[in-house]
Amino acid sequence: MPTYKMGQAAELLGVSVDTVRRWADAGRIETLRTEGRHRLLDGAALARFAVELASNQPALPVTESARNHFRGLVTDVTTDGVMAHVKLQAGPFRISSLISSEAVAELGLEPGMLAVASVKATNVVIEMPPSSDTQARK
Repeated sequence: MPTYKMGQAAELLGVSVDTVRRWADAGRIETLRTEGRHRLLDGAALARFAVELASNQPALPVTESARNHFRGLVTDVTTDGVMAHVKLQAGPFRISSLISSEAVAELGLEPGMLAVASVKATNVVIEMPPSSDTQARK
């Protein structure tokens, strides 16, 4: 059974460690205690909680079929002739998009603007993080 430390859970949920502690203290999310009295979160319970949190977020008003929307701040816009490279920071996620320079101009995209990245892919790769990254304790 994978378990996560409070800090790891906070990072995965995109909130502060204090928020995870408050949720645990309020009984909103269940924790386990180690022999040293440290709190851990069960990986399966954390995954269910993450889905619950995401389902409680207000839906973005969109009129398209893509299901994966990431709201964030534009951090960089580089245009070069016909194409543009737009970077968006959505919580802990950095999203990079190649779009037309014309689209950048029409949308008025510039660093600091709020934007929504809509992702619809036919191929998504899931990988295990390196052992030095945040990962489950076994």
